[in-house]
Amino acid sequence: MAQTSMLHIRVEDEIKVKASEALAAMGLSVSDAVRILLKRVVNDQAFPLELKVPNAVTQAAIEESRAKMKASLARFDSASDLINDLEKTSKQLKSVNFKAFRLHQNV
Repeated sequence: MAQTSMLHIRVEDEIKVKASEALAAMGLSVSDAVRILLKRVVNDQAFPLELKVPNAVTQAAIEESRAKMKASLARFDSASDLINDLEKTSKQLKSVNFKAFRLHQNV
């Protein structure tokens, strides 16, 4: 087995707690996640994530999504419930778009 070294990093307490919880839900520890990150850097010779600041539209979508999740509006009991809701929403959007198209044609 390869020799290992201790790595010490500083992060805010809240970030550490939230990251630990999220990773635990995936069956990983913070150490596992850091090991995976470092292995990817070594193998790819690049940072494994694309770092971007979200634009205003993306940021609004993220905030809307978080609000829906917090309000449990985006939760479904099964995949079929999700698909049914997506199909229903899609039909509603098509109807609205068709009405807007007809209004535009009449102008």
